[in-house]
Amino acid sequence: MHTQKRYSEMTEFELREEVRVLKEKAVKAEQLGMVNEYEVLTRKMVMAKAYMTDLSQFMVGNTYELAEEDTRFKITYFNGVFAWGYREDNLTEEIGIPISLLKKPEKQ
Repeated sequence: MHTQKRYSEMTEFELREEVRVLKEKAVKAEQLGMVNEYEVLTRKMVMAKAYMTDLSQFMVGNTYELAEEDTRFKITYFNGVFAWGYREDNLTEEIGIPISLLKKPEKQ
């Protein structure tokens, strides 16, 4: 029986390969109109990318743009590859998002 490694156990090379395979499957699912499958695969890609994202690029207390969304996110703390905090459009609900969804800050 083949057991899949957890993303946290994979090397960067293995994570890049996983993202490549997931992207191929997502394209195929989208072409076939398999919306649920496409959504699952894209979420897996986001998680795999989170394990390749350098956490030190982000700081608690700072606000960052969210990738592919027109809002910003203020970080209150980190837990693994998740940043917890508040979206600017909903300051009452603290949520956790994979750090790969945060846009990297511009170099000053």
